[in-house]
Amino acid sequence: MSTKVHVHLFYGADPRFYRPGDNIGCLYGYHHAESDAFALTYSQDARESKPVRLLRRALKAALGFDFIHTWRNRAAMLRSDVIWTHTEQEWLSAALMLLLSGRKAGAEAAPLLLAQSVWLLDKWPSYGILRSWLYRKLISRADQLTTLASENAELCQRYFERDARTLFYGLNTQDFPVRMPTEWTPHTPIRIAAIGNDRDRDWDTLIKAFGNDARYTVKLATRRRIPASLRAPNVEIALFSGIKKQHELYDWADLIVVPLRPNSHASGITVMLEAAAVGKPMVVTNVGALQDYFPAGEAAYIPPFNPPALREAVDQLAAAPMEALRQAQAAAAGLLSRDLTTQSYAMQHVKVTQEMLRARAVSRGRVAAGSERQTPRPSPESRGGL
Repeated sequence: MSTKVHVHLFYGADPRFYRPGDNIGCLYGYHHAESDAFALTYSQDARESKPVRLLRRALKAALGFDFIHTWRNRAAMLRSDVIWTHTEQEWLSAALMLLLSGRKAGAEAAPLLLAQSVWLLDKWPSYGILRSWLYRKLISRADQLTTLASENAELCQRYFERDARTLFYGLNTQDFPVRMPTEWTPHTPIRIAAIGNDRDRDWDTLIKAFGNDARYTVKLATRRRIPASLRAPNVEIALFSGIKKQHELYDWADLIVVPLRPNSHASGITVMLEAAAVGKPMVVTNVGALQDYFPAGEAAYIPPFNPPALREAVDQLAAAPMEALRQAQAAAAGLLSRDLTTQSYAMQHVKVTQEMLRARAVSRGRVAAGSERQTPRPSPESRGGL
């Protein structure tokens, strides 16, 4: 029989409705794990009235996870052998649902919970006593912790004394086919693109480095609010939404800048993967274990909160086009050689899941063997013997 996997995603990522018509499958590429051996189901978004939506979001803000969305999907989750999650917002909620449903870790017919954390470890020191207590209780229900960066995995050991597996996030090569660049010549002024909505983007350093300087033209694509004090005439701030618009921005740019605040969760990796695929040189803040994905030589790394270093790194690439081209080629080659794709990302989940299932089978076999040894054998007298 095939292993039943339920992929629990945030409200809004229901594969039935996410980018309809594009035929991309599941967001993050989990659908690549579908096979005769693995049958996947996905969390479904329920239609809801405005008052119910407000209630759901208010509870999510209070708890830090969307419990109402999870509770609606509990039947499919409880029928599964394994539950996959993409962030702590999903697995914390799934853990609570399992506990409330009597499916404690190790219980008969209890689904295994693969718990992937992204922002949790960065936020952990800021949590109060009650939230920390609740989350520790829920962490005890997780069967396997995973992260997308080695720094996060190390923090799992420090905060929870739990080992975590690092899984490498990947690029959707249907949206971004990998192209090996053959030439690179910067424009005048230098065209810089910066993209992202993550909480750890450092737009302040970006604009201080290039704003109000006629040698640079910057396009900043984000949904986050940029203070009026940072705005500059040579910096265009807009949301380039949709794959077509994103490709237009990458095509326009000479190079991609990923400015970041210190973090442990590989913030910016999606943009780095896309930049490598389209053959653009990158300047990136050296935080978040991004060198797990692209080592030095495939991106120009700079220290955080350092506008002069950021500007100098861009200027050095512009002054040495052959070196910039070599860097972009190395990043594209590295993406391919390390298979940083959604297909590989899904198969890493398959491998971890198979290991979890084998470990559970061994554990249950030991318990059964122990019970058998402890069962007293009837005496000869009780069997009617002499």
